[in-house]
Amino acid sequence: MPARPLRVLAAASVATAAVLAAGAGSASAHVRVSSTDAAPGGYGEMTFRVPNESDTASTISLRVQVPAETPLASVSVEPVPGWTATTTTGPIDPAVEVHGTEITEAVTEITWTADPGAGIGPGEYQTFSISAGPVPEVDSLTFPAIQTYDDGTEQAWIEPTVEGEEEPESPAPVLTLTGEGTGAHGADADGPTVSEASSATGTGVDDDSGSNGLTVTALVVGIAGLLAGAAGLGLGLAARRRTS
Repeated sequence: MPARPLRVLAAASVATAAVLAAGAGSASAHVRVSSTDAAPGGYGEMTFRVPNESDTASTISLRVQVPAETPLASVSVEPVPGWTATTTTGPIDPAVEVHGTEITEAVTEITWTADPGAGIGPGEYQTFSISAGPVPEVDSLTFPAIQTYDDGTEQAWIEPTVEGEEEPESPAPVLTLTGEGTGAHGADADGPTVSEASSATGTGVDDDSGSNGLTVTALVVGIAGLLAGAAGLGLGLAARRRTS
């Protein structure tokens, strides 16, 4: 009668594979923005993390929009080997004052373009950082982005995230602002800071939120127990049959 335990074991194996697949899918692989020091009224480093979601194509471009309603009067782009950064400027209305100078024009778009052969391959991610400010007196900044692949496809990360509702399928990167700003564009604001996953010049395997990883681990451990129990049941029934 060992056939039944084997069927249970096979079913448990399928369940394990399903959990692993679900865990991989639920781990957020969207374009994200983070900062350790950006706060209203100050300057800070803002880092965009760009995972490659394609199994066959490489990411060769990232275009990030800085909305005119939340302008950043000063933007400096950190160099990334193998990539070229360009900025587009536009008018600010109303104008803002920075260090006693009225600013009527600011960066409205930042584009990173990969050199030939330097794209973000399948299973990899890349970070891109800027130093910017003064940060507007708001709770958060939203940066709609377009990710382009070398097969010609584009992924638009532009959907707004509404508080109290589920995250949309293609959310625009949102930077939540906390703490107090430095109030000046000093060495602390310009210097490199620790980014969310790696240095801005590093490329590696995408490692998303720790909470997702812990959830998947817990599920796998639980199913591993189920597998062990099913295997033990099969051995027990086999031994009983031999005794009979």
